[in-house]
Amino acid sequence: MFLGAAVGQANAGLEYAAHHTDAGWAFVTVSGAFEYIDDLARFREIVAREHPAVIGFDSPGGNVAKAIELGRLIRSLGLSTIQVRQAECASACSLAFLGGVSRLAEPGSIGVHKSSFNDTQGMKIDDAVSAVQETTAEVIGYMSEMGVDPALLQLSFSYDSNDIRYLSGSEMAKYRVTTGSHSPDLSTKVEPRDVARDAPVPRRVEAKADPSLEVPLARDGTVRHPKGRAPVKLSADADAKAIGDAGNGASVDILDIRGDWYKVSVAGLVGFMHYSWVHISQFDEDSGEQRYVQVKSFNSLPDAQEFVKGSPVPLSVHLAANGWFAVTLHDLYTEQEAKDVSNALKSHGLIAKDSMVTIGNTYVRRVCCD
Repeated sequence: MFLGAAVGQANAGLEYAAHHTDAGWAFVTVSGAFEYIDDLARFREIVAREHPAVIGFDSPGGNVAKAIELGRLIRSLGLSTIQVRQAECASACSLAFLGGVSRLAEPGSIGVHKSSFNDTQGMKIDDAVSAVQETTAEVIGYMSEMGVDPALLQLSFSYDSNDIRYLSGSEMAKYRVTTGSHSPDLSTKVEPRDVARDAPVPRRVEAKADPSLEVPLARDGTVRHPKGRAPVKLSADADAKAIGDAGNGASVDILDIRGDWYKVSVAGLVGFMHYSWVHISQFDEDSGEQRYVQVKSFNSLPDAQEFVKGSPVPLSVHLAANGWFAVTLHDLYTEQEAKDVSNALKSHGLIAKDSMVTIGNTYVRRVCCD
């Protein structure tokens, strides 16, 4: 038997609920339709509070960009995903599912089809075609990033937006939608917990005793994007229209912080940039043109330090802008060196397969271990 409690809700279509098994492990379900205005900060909060083993879904789909954003967040937090037939994960939801470091799903539990591209209605033909191409390229890039065979997209294109193709177990394995050979068994009914009884006692938020663990307020910085230029968005959302862009090195004034987005004044424009696109002057870390190889992230420094102690390769821990702790290889590398070193260590099983090369804009300072 499972015990569960709804403990979080997004501002728009998505809702988050934490559940606990009799064995004591936690998992979080994401339910509802993905909408471009969904605030994923609530998801971060519930993960930090509940320490779930896996993430599950009950969603008919929705906004593709928001599903990809959640998938990348799931991957960055080192979480796994799971899906059962009793719940729905179709259309854009399947993209969020792909974010799991490890992915388990029952046959017939993941549904795919061609995107409807409703956002292109009313556009000129050329603009609509361009928008569809951009979305398709984004999905292909995301699938490759998550280790999934992009050929899955071709299968999806075979089914119209008003139809759904549920994948068999062999298809999930073929396209690397799942990463294991065993299907989960979570069919036991989830019963609600007594929220009043189990709710934690509210605590007053206090400054951290160790100043090195404080994240300074971001006030200004410079654009630093792997592609050389970063878009300036109309709103704080990956799916928002770009009103322009700014090249690396352009001065940025931070006007406001909204979740993972900065409201900025840059290159004569006022708009929004993702916090990973801006190097903040108030942060101590500065990799210059070099790259980090991030291998893991933790929401507590002791956990990160314990991981470093048990690693066969030298590692460092960095305080990140979101308050988590990123574990990286100890040294910095050129971009190509970082890719080569990462691939070599992965091939020998010395670092996780989902380790990534990063420019490190979100790193505040190194807090361990010289």
